[in-house]
Amino acid sequence: MDQDILSPVQAEKDNYKETDVFAWANNLLQYKEDLKIELFLMSKNYVLYRTKLAEQLRPQLEPIFIDDILGYLFEGAESGMVVRGFEEAEAEAGVLQRTQVFKVPHARETLHWLKTQEHEIETFNDEDHDFKNMKGILARVSHPQMKQSVIVAKVLPGSNVMQGKKGWMMRGGKFVPFDADAALRIPTDNHLLILDQDLYVFSQPRLKQLFGYDAKEAYIAEKKAAEISANYRLSFPEGQSLQTMVAEKKSAIKKLQKIETGSIKQEQLLEHADEMDIELMQDDTGAIIIMDGKDLDKFVNLLNDDYMESPLTGQRYEIIKKKPLKLDDNEPVEPGL
Repeated sequence: MDQDILSPVQAEKDNYKETDVFAWANNLLQYKEDLKIELFLMSKNYVLYRTKLAEQLRPQLEPIFIDDILGYLFEGAESGMVVRGFEEAEAEAGVLQRTQVFKVPHARETLHWLKTQEHEIETFNDEDHDFKNMKGILARVSHPQMKQSVIVAKVLPGSNVMQGKKGWMMRGGKFVPFDADAALRIPTDNHLLILDQDLYVFSQPRLKQLFGYDAKEAYIAEKKAAEISANYRLSFPEGQSLQTMVAEKKSAIKKLQKIETGSIKQEQLLEHADEMDIELMQDDTGAIIIMDGKDLDKFVNLLNDDYMESPLTGQRYEIIKKKPLKLDDNEPVEPGL
């Protein structure tokens, strides 16, 4: 298998150019009165839907999606705010955190769909779709003289959606029945801004809620994946690598946090796989073939010593959660005892 062919993610990584969010904010001011803002709803499965807007709502779009971000950035520029990657610092006053879209699988896939298959995106309507399945809203902001559009993304909490005829409204000084199919309140606080390949994160919990991405966890997993690739001979399908496969597997990411790289040699790992009847294929050079997520799970489980055979029954098990056995309240059992 040819591992020299770059994956799309690797190509994006190699072509990455850092953006200047403060310069972008300053430049946007000249176009601010004539911006085009289009809204897309995003489902829990990361499917996008177009939305139709009444003209009366147009004046509300900039205050909701643009004004607070610009105000935050202008104030930050005056006070010396700096931009840092998640691996460089925790969230703190005077720091705007940033990661790259190619590191966030669900964001990358969603935006790729928007860029390349927009003609296939359905228009949301309450008869065919359910607001309860919508988790976020994306605003695409563009102008004819801007080089490219930007995306402002926000989480839609379930509490911000009201459906059916169960609610009441206040009208004319008295309560009257809620007479709409659904009502939506869009959060006004800043969540995420996607500028070219950079994803600026105003709220780290919102990044995890919207795209299922824990930046710190993913950074540790990326480092572990690099260490593992250096210590074990592995073979992947064209365009894939350990980093790209791990990025799609939350269970593998969590296990990689705990693995001591190099504590198990490749020969030991293969011998243990044979003992447990765990099938690991090898290519002609002896590299372990990892074709898909199932192969990845087996490899990571072996590294994490998650397979055992009971000396009592002879049954073989995959250990879901390991807890060290203690002789008393303070003393763990030494291996082999």
